[in-house]
Amino acid sequence: QVQLVESGGGLVQAGGSLRLSCAASGRTFSRYNVGWFRQAPGKERDVVAVISRSGGRTKYTDSVKGRFTISRDNAKNTVYLQMNSLKPEDTAVYYCAVDSTAYISNDYIAMGPSAYEYWGQGTQVTVSS
Repeated sequence: QVQLVESGGGLVQAGGSLRLSCAASGRTFSRYNVGWFRQAPGKERDVVAVISRSGGRTKYTDSVKGRFTISRDNAKNTVYLQMNSLKPEDTAVYYCAVDSTAYISNDYIAMGPSAYEYWGQGTQVTVSS
């Protein structure tokens, strides 16, 4: 069982920055791929960025490439999402999630939300124009 707690959301003007944190419980956190997802009102939950268990590989949805950076500190059981040049369309509830599947490849990362079993409660990000 993994428990996740997100923090760092808030209200920011367009062009501003926020850093989200996802703190995880459990001693096996470093074995898991982790993802950040977001859900805007009336829309489905979509992937934002994912990171492999070692942190050596990352993937991003096209709309955030060059603006967002996902990273992790396994010693602190924490994953981060640095968000720069924020736009009003980034407004959503942001969730972190863990994929506990024991993939053979260290570099494989699933992008779809259905691959992720454990979810945090979410943190609201609102970008004003």
